[in-house]
Amino acid sequence: MPKHGKKYRNKVEGVDRSAVRTIDDALKQVLEASYASFDETVDIAVKLGVDPRHADQMVRSSVVLPHGTGKVTRVLVFAKGPKEAEALEAGADFVGSDDLVEKIQGGWLEFDKTVATPDMMGTVGKIGRILGPRNLMPNAKLGTVTFDIANVVKDIKGGKVDFRVDKAGIVHAGIGKVSFGAQKLYENAIAFIERLIQLKPSTSKGVYMRSISLSSTMGPGFKVDTLDVRTRVK
Repeated sequence: MPKHGKKYRNKVEGVDRSAVRTIDDALKQVLEASYASFDETVDIAVKLGVDPRHADQMVRSSVVLPHGTGKVTRVLVFAKGPKEAEALEAGADFVGSDDLVEKIQGGWLEFDKTVATPDMMGTVGKIGRILGPRNLMPNAKLGTVTFDIANVVKDIKGGKVDFRVDKAGIVHAGIGKVSFGAQKLYENAIAFIERLIQLKPSTSKGVYMRSISLSSTMGPGFKVDTLDVRTRVK
């Protein structure tokens, strides 16, 4: 079992990590326990009362965080004609069609998100085996296959986060940077949790939101009181 470094041990010394805290206190502890020389990402992990093996309990969607993620997202758009100009005006980093497909087939993958107009999906399908395993394939369920190119590009650039429940029933997401401070991180966390609650499958039985944990990239995790959180969401 790997041992934690001295900086980590110093930060967690005397901190009761088994305690279940209000979301405010948990965020305070996350910020105080951050010690890396870079601006760490603050992550949220939510254990849901769903069984992802059943299609009707798969929780997958996206949310635009009110304060963004703090990350620079490179957006590639597959489009032609007026939609190509629309994408560029909205801030897309790369726009094209067959030329981009050929470039990607050649090994180029210098982008983080992709968007496509519906009429381009036949062309994009040629590189599905490349994009799919990297979670880079445009997806209608996530709103990235659309003719509303401008708004989607702006949302992604502004802090749109895609998420999907894993095999263990846990949803992970980055909700900002340590430098955001507690208030902005709080507002991002609440927006994320509100979206999860909206997506509760009708077939989910029992307690839906079973546990919540907050942590920074290098720091320890802190448990959040789910009942406290429920009193704060819309």
